[in-house]
Amino acid sequence: MGFGLIRGVLFVVGAVLVVAGFAALGFGAVFFANGLWLVAVGGMLMIVAVLERRRYRSEAAERSNDPIGPGGGEPEAAEARFRPTDEVFIDPTSQRTMRVLVDPRTGERRYVAEA
Repeated sequence: MGFGLIRGVLFVVGAVLVVAGFAALGFGAVFFANGLWLVAVGGMLMIVAVLERRRYRSEAAERSNDPIGPGGGEPEAAEARFRPTDEVFIDPTSQRTMRVLVDPRTGERRYVAEA
């Protein structure tokens, strides 16, 4: 199951919960707490579905649905416009050393695993 499909399912489930919550709120005080809970949980699912991104990935890689590279970064070497910075960190999940690259003109950042 692709990440886009998972996000779509989360959004739809969240929307259904929000609608059910507002319906419950319309039934009066008896269902008020349940209605608020459904609206809150559904709203949070919708927000997560919209804002969730894979780790250390550029928006271009997300949009094109490129495979995830080593350490959760870009799948291949970044374009020539990106320059390496002194910023290096260890990815806590994969334990890979990640290098931050930046486009000096735009400030856009990319993350690539070091060999």
